Amino acid sequence: MVKLNEHYTEIGNNYLFAEISRRVKEYKDNHCGEKVISLGIGDITQPIAPAVVDAIIEATKEMSRTETVRGYAPYEGYDFLVQAILKHDFTDRGIAIEADEIFVSDGAKSDTGNIGDILGTDNRIAITDPAYPVYVDTNKMAGRAIELLPCTPANRFVPAFPETAADVIYLCYPNNPTGTALTKSQLKLWVDYALKNRSLILYDAAYEAYVSETDVPHSIFEIEGAQEVAIEFRSFSKTAGFTGLRAGYTVVPKSLTAKTSTNEILSLNAMWRRRQSTKFNGTAYVIQRGAEAVYSPEGQRQTKETIAYYMQNAKIIKSGIESLGLQCYGGVNAPYIWCQTPDKMSSWEFFDLLLNRAQVVGTPGSGFGTAGEGFFRFTAFGQKDDTLEAIERIKNI
Repeated sequence: MVKLNEHYTEIGNNYLFAEISRRVKEYKDNHCGEKVISLGIGDITQPIAPAVVDAIIEATKEMSRTETVRGYAPYEGYDFLVQAILKHDFTDRGIAIEADEIFVSDGAKSDTGNIGDILGTDNRIAITDPAYPVYVDTNKMAGRAIELLPCTPANRFVPAFPETAADVIYLCYPNNPTGTALTKSQLKLWVDYALKNRSLILYDAAYEAYVSETDVPHSIFEIEGAQEVAIEFRSFSKTAGFTGLRAGYTVVPKSLTAKTSTNEILSLNAMWRRRQSTKFNGTAYVIQRGAEAVYSPEGQRQTKETIAYYMQNAKIIKSGIESLGLQCYGGVNAPYIWCQTPDKMSSWEFFDLLLNRAQVVGTPGSGFGTAGEGFFRFTAFGQKDDTLEAIERIKNI
């Protein structure tokens, strides 16, 4: 009989958001006709920018003509998109990234999980706690040893360095789920740590478009020395509403290296390129044309308007929850509000209370890790009217 990768038994049977969906479906099945408002999953509710839609339509028309139809996309992404990314996200910010260090993909979730393919299973991993579940689960699947770095109000959600020197460090800022951010000086300490210990930082910057404070970096490559120690992941999902279109990119500097068991030094850029060419057939042409349009003047204006809409929701949620006497964090540089549960309730107890008494859905903090117990995440990715109604429902419990 075929043998199972038993490391898969070390993760829960249900992915966090799958479990939430199951509970919500069960409630709806038993309470037909009741309106349930979701402030849970970080999915879009606003239309994709018209400039993006127009670009996708035009690209789709190209696919209907013999002279312009396209098949497999380049593994690294079409040059038109790579150049747009390079200019707007890096060169215009004074960051010296090169085009062949950018790899277009189908999203940051895929890349943050898949990056482990090129890293040895005996690496020591450090992950902030709470964290996006993919970081922990994919490393458990590979059988790696993990040290969790608690992020709590006590340390102002700034993780301490690992007790044992880490080979690989996962950082996500602005953070999901806490909505908090590191300043440039705080992030520099991590870059310095990685330089000293020859560690690799896997930096998830999926929410950089929501940064509003000047001392909060949009990219880890704003920090001196980061290109020697960091890989950065970016997402069009949260920046421009691509959750249903799927596009993102990863930056792997050519200066990054790793060693084999025989101490041969190899390029991580080359290894990631090899991995992608083997397991990935490129992001669809029409989607890449849509992503390119995000960087057009119209696309920039339209996507920023949508981001402002979501951040207005964040203010509504944060002020509403705080009016109940609950401590809240985030909602300034990220579209998430992280609040402490009332009366020492567990995260899932608070989830059930909101679902059954207010018909409002959020995300239990314990689903993001041990340090998330006793906390709850609300998302600003909703309709404004629904957000206002949800807060009023919660106040009336």
